Amino acid sequence: MKVNVEIDCTPLEARQFFGLPDVQPMQTAVMEKLQNQMLDNIQKVSPEALMQSWLSFDPKFAERFSDMFAAMTGLSTGLGTRAPDKK
Repeated sequence: MKVNVEIDCTPLEARQFFGLPDVQPMQTAVMEKLQNQMLDNIQKVSPEALMQSWLSFDPKFAERFSDMFAAMTGLSTGLGTRAPDKK
């Protein structure tokens, strides 16, 4: 003998029938907190914030960075210093 029972109800109605708690307010609160944390962290990794944190680490970093950049562009254009050729 085979018996099939089909119940047509929403998930909320099923939770209420079995006496399970309504977790919707908790889910909403958790999702709002997660969203706020994500938005705060996005601002921390913006290009401006990253450069500011890198430059605040060493006061002479900006000067060293510009010297390094100038040296790199000079070498790539052929204007930099070259090592003497060995014969």
